[in-house]
Amino acid sequence: MSSPLRIHSEGFELNGEPHRIISGSLHYFRVHPRQWADRLNKARLMGLNTVDTYVPWNLHEPRPGEFRMDAELDLPRFLDLAAEQGLHVLLRPGPSICAEWEGSGLPSWLLAEPGINLRTQDPLYLDAVEAYFGFLLPRLLPHLATRGGPVIAVQVENEYGAYARDGAHLAHLTALLGRHGVDVPLFTCDQPADLERGSVNGVLSTANFGSRPTENLAALRAHQAAGPLMCTEFWIGWFDRWGGRHVVRNSAEVAATLDEMLAAGASVNFYMFHGGTNFGFTNGANDKHTYRPTVTSYDYDAPLDEAGDPTEKFTAFRQVIAKYAPVPDEPVPAPARKLSVPDVPLPRSASLLGHRDALGEAVTSAEPLTMEQLGQDFGFVLYEATLPVAGAVLLEAEGVHDRAQVFVDEQPVGVLERESHEHAVAFASPRVGASLSVLVENQGRVNYGPAIHDRKGLVGTVRVNGEVLTGWSNRSLPLRSLDGLPFADTSAPTVGPTFHRGVLTVEEPADTFLSTRGWTKGIAWINGFNLGRYWSRGPQHTLYVPAPVLRPGENDIVLLELHAAPHRRAVHLRDTADLGPTDD
Repeated sequence: MSSPLRIHSEGFELNGEPHRIISGSLHYFRVHPRQWADRLNKARLMGLNTVDTYVPWNLHEPRPGEFRMDAELDLPRFLDLAAEQGLHVLLRPGPSICAEWEGSGLPSWLLAEPGINLRTQDPLYLDAVEAYFGFLLPRLLPHLATRGGPVIAVQVENEYGAYARDGAHLAHLTALLGRHGVDVPLFTCDQPADLERGSVNGVLSTANFGSRPTENLAALRAHQAAGPLMCTEFWIGWFDRWGGRHVVRNSAEVAATLDEMLAAGASVNFYMFHGGTNFGFTNGANDKHTYRPTVTSYDYDAPLDEAGDPTEKFTAFRQVIAKYAPVPDEPVPAPARKLSVPDVPLPRSASLLGHRDALGEAVTSAEPLTMEQLGQDFGFVLYEATLPVAGAVLLEAEGVHDRAQVFVDEQPVGVLERESHEHAVAFASPRVGASLSVLVENQGRVNYGPAIHDRKGLVGTVRVNGEVLTGWSNRSLPLRSLDGLPFADTSAPTVGPTFHRGVLTVEEPADTFLSTRGWTKGIAWINGFNLGRYWSRGPQHTLYVPAPVLRPGENDIVLLELHAAPHRRAVHLRDTADLGPTDD
């Protein structure tokens, strides 16, 4: 069957009629699956005819040959829900997706191969890509528009021109999509300056930008003399990094840019329509000479905020879209009810170092093993060795990826941060044979640029007073389950990383925001669901709690505080988000 979406010299045609794509990015893997239908309905109500999603390889194939497409990764169900709303879909399967997502969506186990070259024709990489596409694509074929499904177009790679110039690699991926039966139109996307490097013969080129649409569309037309003009990533907001400010963009200015783009006849995809959340350990990072991890919230100052409520941008964009395309004659949805609980004590505690055996098994080695060598993707690694000296010690680590807390006989003596380019810490060893523990947090693998070869843990040698320290225990702490921890009531101050537990009682579940003000740095769970990271460094000071995570009655809440818990260990739930100060 021929594709319902056709590409002509002047634009798109759908089912024989001229068509303009008005789309918005909505990542199923950043939204609780019981909220997918709500978000898709709101996309339709804003006037979108299409939604766009990446596909995160690292979640769908967490181990080589172990594939998942269920529960929160049930992409076919997400596509069915989009179709129920009458929405088309732009599918962006990567394999690299950037997206401020951990490792650009490339699975960490690829980096267990010492010499692998990602996003190239390296056979080690290509063999893995082909196996993954061999799993993914056959399951999505029934959802292509040529088979009556909602997927009208599929992207080849992602902003490849910003990474490399390798036409053979892009041609290989294009052919691979075809061999697996993808018969809808293909497209690439790049920033205007990278269009030539990231294009493929016979594949539609599209551009990514956030302003100056006339200028940037002209650059696209200069590169591609005929065919539809499309902005695949219209950046209407931005992401945040720890230690920065919450980034926002003026609604009126962005709406005026949208108006200019649509007046030029272009198609558009908002990045993002609804950002969602980097739940768990899934946030990415950037490294342009300095490592900068992305925060847990992916609110993105989008038309739907992190909790899925319409913002000022929703109304502003809806009004502009209505000038160029039909918009449903239905009211803008009101914000959903929010839960507020002023005080939730966390009276029970369990030391991480004191209960290390309940959290992971140790592997011995001469020198520290990376997280990838241990077969681990997310979380922490606890490294332990014996100090061969007493008195003054200078500990030097060749590579800390990304943040190391150093302990002697389980007492904290220092922190090394990759972000601050730190490699050495000095302390006193009480005796020969004292225990050295180094807890290293993977704060997010780099998702953009050549630094994506981002192995985690202690990378390279560790020296004590100039001599290489050998004889290490390496303990993976992915923290997928906390069931083995023996929590106990205590009111005494805690030293070192400690889990704190309490009970949240709820009559009727609703969306809410866990405030972490007063706490220092760590991770939070509710009913075993990992809400993500918190850090007093900000900008964000709340973690979004989706209503489906809660249940009527008692709910289990746990914080892993890596440093210092407040004297009165308690949290509270707010009915509004606190994403931090802005530049406005």
